[in-house]
Amino acid sequence: MRYFLPAYFIVSALTVFVLRTYLVGARTGINPVAEKWRDDVRGYIARWLVVLAILVIVNITLFALDAQAYRWLLPMAGLETTAVQAVAVVLLVTSLVWIAVAQAQMGDSWRIGIDPDTKTTLVSQGVFTVSRNPIFLGMRITLAGLFLANPNVLSLLVAVVGDVLIQVQVRVEEQYLESVHGRAYLDYKVRVPRWLLRWPKNEKNKLS
Repeated sequence: MRYFLPAYFIVSALTVFVLRTYLVGARTGINPVAEKWRDDVRGYIARWLVVLAILVIVNITLFALDAQAYRWLLPMAGLETTAVQAVAVVLLVTSLVWIAVAQAQMGDSWRIGIDPDTKTTLVSQGVFTVSRNPIFLGMRITLAGLFLANPNVLSLLVAVVGDVLIQVQVRVEEQYLESVHGRAYLDYKVRVPRWLLRWPKNEKNKLS
């Protein structure tokens, strides 16, 4: 696991960020990293997601290179088992493949954040037929996998805070998509759950 996690992080960064940013930018001439450091909720989320990414790097680095310093992160020995690590590897690999597939199916509509200057196509095919937010779903699975692969107080904090930020960001982006695509997106919301399973709800709330 000490070798797997650094390798996984590097491959993930190259695959889902560097490569995808290059491909979309080269085809469209538009920088797909649309989120800016605004003084609003979107900017707040963006800043904290960067902080969490840095904490993940610190966590993985200490785990792989400095056992003495890693103890300060308060490892959870009860979860450091072969079975838990196997589950973690399955979650991490599955989430990486899932995110890469979702990004590819988004094509030139893929963005990091909201791009108000360019109206992108509403993607509702492929994995988007089972989840309205498959990339964010993959990110949630990744956070869970990172915690199980390297269980300690810091990785737990990253997983919990990261999940809360993702939940907020999803709702912000869904409001934007609704304002841009109107009835088409409302119909899509009826057909496809936000994640994978739809919570039971009454008729009055069926569009949320």
